[in-house]
Amino acid sequence: MPELDVAVVGEINLDTILYGLPTELVPERELLASGLALTLGSSSAIFAHNLSCLGTKVGFVSKIGSDPLGRLALERLVDSGVEVHAVKVAVRRTTGLTVILPHPEYRLILTYPGTIFELSYQDIDLDYVCSARHFHMSSFFLHRGLRPHVLELFRTLKAAGLTTSLDTNDDPDDKWDKDVLEVLKYVDFFFPNEREAEKLTRTNDLAQATKTLAGLAKVVVVKRGAEAAICQVGDKQWSLTPPAVQVVDPVGAGDSFSAGFIHQYLQGADLEDCLTYANLAGLLLHTRGRHGSIQRSARHGEFLSCPLD
Repeated sequence: MPELDVAVVGEINLDTILYGLPTELVPERELLASGLALTLGSSSAIFAHNLSCLGTKVGFVSKIGSDPLGRLALERLVDSGVEVHAVKVAVRRTTGLTVILPHPEYRLILTYPGTIFELSYQDIDLDYVCSARHFHMSSFFLHRGLRPHVLELFRTLKAAGLTTSLDTNDDPDDKWDKDVLEVLKYVDFFFPNEREAEKLTRTNDLAQATKTLAGLAKVVVVKRGAEAAICQVGDKQWSLTPPAVQVVDPVGAGDSFSAGFIHQYLQGADLEDCLTYANLAGLLLHTRGRHGSIQRSARHGEFLSCPLD
């Protein structure tokens, strides 16, 4: 059994990103992009990749298809040092794929789920996951096969002595069912963005949403891009604005933020230092784009690049 700091259970796929698209996407016309990236995608995999690049020992549990997309995505994780022997391969099944169309004011995200929907509780080696100090899961609403057992999974791992973290990401059905709120009672670190926090609590008031969520999860960290990130524990709250930078590509920055936070936490840092480090980790991906992720020099403590593709 490998020695792990963090076990990640979640989805893995590739992202195809088309840059430089026309402002208006006109139906039935052949529209041209000025740039293309085929890179590691999915919140869970990007989190694991970047956490490993920071020097944390990460194991990954997932399911891929027996196709080139799955093999290529898995290679990206292996290249970053993530341990992947617990990833299942579904024969004659297709790995998921996401197409991202970024615009100056918004982005379109189109996902074919593939084997993401097929990951089940029976696919998880609990002894392997319990060998870690910390457990993380992303994309709660995408895991349709696993979702009925997510509460049981978190409850079991908390009982085994692991700390836990969760990033729900978006709900493609836009229902935001309350089963996730039960899971939060077993979550030490919850990483929603501002929209997700408000959707989960059915309010347009971020302060109220954060307070409600902090009554469930132990620590709530709201990711807000260029705005001040918020960290709340019980009734205590503080925020930290990241330095202003020129954004190259925001896709995946939230996962880098979460990876930076958990990395520092596992090093014994207090929550304010974790938040500072998380901001820096998220910013690096903002400024480098998806052709690079994050890495920290153990000697000097500065951030370096670690290829995603």
